[in-house]
Amino acid sequence: MFIKDSEKTAIAWHEDKISYRRLLQNINYYSSLFAKNEEGKAAIYSPNRPEWVYAFYSIWKNQSIAVPIDFMSTVDEVAYILNDCRPEVIFISNETKNSFANILPLLNYSLTVFNLDEISDKHQQYSAEEIGGYDVTKTAIIVYTSGTTGTPKGVMLSYDNLLSNIEAVSEHISIYSESRNVLALLPFHHILPLMGTVIIPLKVHTTIGFSPSMVSEDIISTLQKNNISIIIGVPRLYAAIRKGVMDKINSNGVAKALFRIAHLVNSQSFSKKIFKKVHDKFGGKVAFMVCGGAKLDEDMANDYKTLGFEMLEGFGMTEAAPMITFTRPGRWKIGSPGEVMPGLEIKIVDGEIAAKGRNIMKGYYNRPEETAQVIKDGWLYTGDLGDIDDEGFLHITGRSKEIIILSNGKNINPEEVEKKILAVSNFVAEAGVFMQNDQLNAALFPNYKVLREEGVLNLEEKFRWEVVDKYNRSAAPYKKITKFILFKEELPKTRLGKIQRFKLAEVTEGQKSKKNKTSEPQFEEYIVIRDFLKEQKKTEIYPDDHIEIDLGLDSLDKVSFQTFLESTFGIKIPEDTFLQHPTVEKLSRFMKEKKNKLSVEAVKWAEILKEKVDLKLPKSWFTQNLLKNASKVLFKIYFRIKSEGTENLQNGPFILVPNHQSFYDGLFVSVFLKNKIMKNTYFYAKEKHVKFKWLKSFANRNNVIVMDINRDLKESIQKLAEVLRKGKNIIIFPEGTRTYTGEVGEFKKTFAILSSELNVPIVPVTIKGANEALPRGSIIPKPWKKINVKFHKPVYPNGMSYDMISEMVQKLIVSDLR
Repeated sequence: MFIKDSEKTAIAWHEDKISYRRLLQNINYYSSLFAKNEEGKAAIYSPNRPEWVYAFYSIWKNQSIAVPIDFMSTVDEVAYILNDCRPEVIFISNETKNSFANILPLLNYSLTVFNLDEISDKHQQYSAEEIGGYDVTKTAIIVYTSGTTGTPKGVMLSYDNLLSNIEAVSEHISIYSESRNVLALLPFHHILPLMGTVIIPLKVHTTIGFSPSMVSEDIISTLQKNNISIIIGVPRLYAAIRKGVMDKINSNGVAKALFRIAHLVNSQSFSKKIFKKVHDKFGGKVAFMVCGGAKLDEDMANDYKTLGFEMLEGFGMTEAAPMITFTRPGRWKIGSPGEVMPGLEIKIVDGEIAAKGRNIMKGYYNRPEETAQVIKDGWLYTGDLGDIDDEGFLHITGRSKEIIILSNGKNINPEEVEKKILAVSNFVAEAGVFMQNDQLNAALFPNYKVLREEGVLNLEEKFRWEVVDKYNRSAAPYKKITKFILFKEELPKTRLGKIQRFKLAEVTEGQKSKKNKTSEPQFEEYIVIRDFLKEQKKTEIYPDDHIEIDLGLDSLDKVSFQTFLESTFGIKIPEDTFLQHPTVEKLSRFMKEKKNKLSVEAVKWAEILKEKVDLKLPKSWFTQNLLKNASKVLFKIYFRIKSEGTENLQNGPFILVPNHQSFYDGLFVSVFLKNKIMKNTYFYAKEKHVKFKWLKSFANRNNVIVMDINRDLKESIQKLAEVLRKGKNIIIFPEGTRTYTGEVGEFKKTFAILSSELNVPIVPVTIKGANEALPRGSIIPKPWKKINVKFHKPVYPNGMSYDMISEMVQKLIVSDLR
């Protein structure tokens, strides 16, 4: 169970190689610092480091019970654990000493404190006496679960509980061995990394490579320097690694093609040869990627398989120390966490997985009633739902404790709903569903990177129709989402990545009420930014206001805000600044750190539009009028389409401003333009919609200006101004997106600014009936529908404000639709 003396490296920490002999000497030294106590307990409250291991084994050396504590826990959580189990000794570190100072007043007893950073190095004065000779039925550790359902509980695990796990993966199934080095990365307070990256590796006498941090460079360096064969991780870790690898593959046409071929060939040896560079990047020795803590996404598993890696997914819980099932090498079945652990029995009782064997915990510390609820006749009822297939592989289908029961008796599996929401749109990074007032609510964390790339401005509207409504259309009535809230930060999770659904309602309410409780910073950069946004949005601004969600800055707001920041603070604002610093306070602190000056300057659109831009107008080919006239004939046959007010289209420049009802609106307007006007009228398209060469060629010959509004929104608006300055016309859909309901959406002010600053008239255009002919989501238009396109008399700026111009045009179109 314990550690053998030798000069072999036990722990590789930065450049330091700690031998098994030195490890034992340190353990014996640390054990001399406090008294041996067979009934005693000692806690460790520190990040991963070699001294953590010294302290842990010194507790066992003194026959006490080890209590590892998450160093990222809140003050209240640590105080709760300490008051609950009352350890006589605690090891802290410099990283935790400040928080521990705040914990001490909350304790209802006293204890002895050792700081790992202040223990002098006296290991050479101590022998390398090996540890052993214990009653295996004795409690070895109390592990407090972070919990997905509420208050942490202390899980009492015996030495025999641990031994059964060790024997399963080193003797019965050869995963761990002396020749397979292990990567230590995840925090040791959790039973999976404690067993997988400390206890089992040291028992089999292999080397543990400690990664200094979770930063990818540190992980890669540790893998390469220490010939790592086994990685212990959770799905979130593997997702981050996969993203880095797949981004590089997808950016290279040859690599992308090879990946497809490797997927079809489905051979690990073939994949290892094809992706040798990837394997070499990981040190070239990785045999197994062990995954636990949460369910592994099947698409992700398939990608790793295609790359030639073998993932050993397992299922378990702290109460099983931790394994219940795991994947055997060479028997990887994607979608399953493997087969039952040797020596363990499992059964399915009313859909719930139950397990019985040597590895099942002794019980919850000081909680006999809760122990009796989960252990019945020696069987641990896991709370997880699943089934076993004909080959003996377990499949997890949900969690019984998290099943939502409606007042009408209907049951909802939240994981199933969340998975379907995520499948609806890549706008959602995370989804969690919960019950409130007998209604199914969804907490959604947006994928801000994708939303920015798509140019999405109104998040609430987008998520209402493109995510929630889309999901609801195919959901059973009792599974429909009635309310949703966009989270500013990731959903609350355990350290291993499981969503804590019991916190969603609380966090939702907290997010709504937090603003009034947040103390306001007083540094100058914050005050300057707050006052600008307050004037721009005509609303109160709070430090934790999210720039995308709470303030809802549209494209023009962002251009104004970006220009203001650049001119006021004297720095260039990178495109991802708002993503990296998403709240008002975080952005203000970034400006405070990076600014070159602080001189408040007003944003003037006249000056912005005067800046020179490189714009070469595409030339019109004969195909433009040919396409226009052919489309007009086709539309008149297929629809009952007509126009009025074409006499209001005089020589340019002017701005055509239609409402937006369907995918064909641009064509519905253009088919009624005379050839001469059409030749001088320009449309704009987002670069992401014009990726192929033939589309770019088409755009260059048909008055379509391609713009990357995500890379430089300001330059895109400046290009539109340049078109008008050249005496040409432009068409702008001020709603920015097609209508979802048939109602006219909010008008963005781009057209009003261009009109006012360049003194160019606006021709409002009412499109009526297009949404009935081709509603959102439809592919084939409905024939014989009435469509009317009306060109109104020009509206001149005449010194009006941007808001007045926008409001006048919108009212004109709305009144015409009624």
